[in-house]
Amino acid sequence: MAKSDLIGGELWEAYSNKVADRMDNPRNRGAYTEEQAKEMGGKLIIADYGAESCGDAVTLYWVVDEASDKILGSKFRSFGCGTAIASSDIMAELCLGKTVDEAVKITNLDVELALRDDPDTPAVPAQKMHCSVMAYDVIKKAAGIYKGVDMESFETETMVCECARVTLGTIKEVIRLNDLKTVEEITNFTKAGGFCKSCIAPGGHENREYYLVDILAETRAEMDKERLGSATGTEADFASMTIVQKLKAVEDAIDKDIRPMLIMDGGNVEVIDIRDEGENIDIHIRYLGACSGCAASSTGTLYAMESVLKTRLDDRIRVIPL
Repeated sequence: MAKSDLIGGELWEAYSNKVADRMDNPRNRGAYTEEQAKEMGGKLIIADYGAESCGDAVTLYWVVDEASDKILGSKFRSFGCGTAIASSDIMAELCLGKTVDEAVKITNLDVELALRDDPDTPAVPAQKMHCSVMAYDVIKKAAGIYKGVDMESFETETMVCECARVTLGTIKEVIRLNDLKTVEEITNFTKAGGFCKSCIAPGGHENREYYLVDILAETRAEMDKERLGSATGTEADFASMTIVQKLKAVEDAIDKDIRPMLIMDGGNVEVIDIRDEGENIDIHIRYLGACSGCAASSTGTLYAMESVLKTRLDDRIRVIPL
């Protein structure tokens, strides 16, 4: 069946051929019974997981050899959209032949990458990336049942968005893989920030350790620094620049990663002075417009600006508002 025939009205050119094929012809859909598991010489594990964010649900069936912890059989049943079926199908396939500990290391990005036709083109539209998160979670649910522990015990990274269950590492990698430039794009790709919105920026109904605005700014700064180093063959030495060069470098960083967010909120910032104090490089700024006197100007906004400049230019930088 052609992609254009699957569901009318969708932009199917944004889906890989592998996704379209797995939607229509899943290889690993089905279930195991206790009798079948015994015949295969393994223990039957059944894990159910539902994504409240979109209403999709998946059941993962494993047959595990208890002597080696190796997954002898892996099948799924899924309720939801075609993308959820395709993601669940490839997820079940990736588990097959691995040990339980190896399977737990499979991420939602591994699932999405396995569905790509070529390594550089996303397999699904941004708004469907969350389907692979569900596949990532049901693996941990199955491993938890097998080992007799809570699935949360397998989380080794900081969870940024509790609603969509998206980790810090996932967000940073998605930004890098897809060259994301806005928080809205992060939400489209991962669903992070799409529900209670507490993880988008400071000031929500729940305080978070990490916010999407900061993660985006810091990751973009790291990417810019890496590109600059690649182009010149060495890292830019901010400390040895002239004051004019330093000012330009600071303004470029602010223009790219900070000023657009401030302008959206009716504010702005200007650089007043740059002073090398030895242990620190102090950058004196003045907030303009709505940013002047705003509580965030001395907390989240200031932290994001300082983090960007430290990462992109010099880790001795301090940003001091006047």
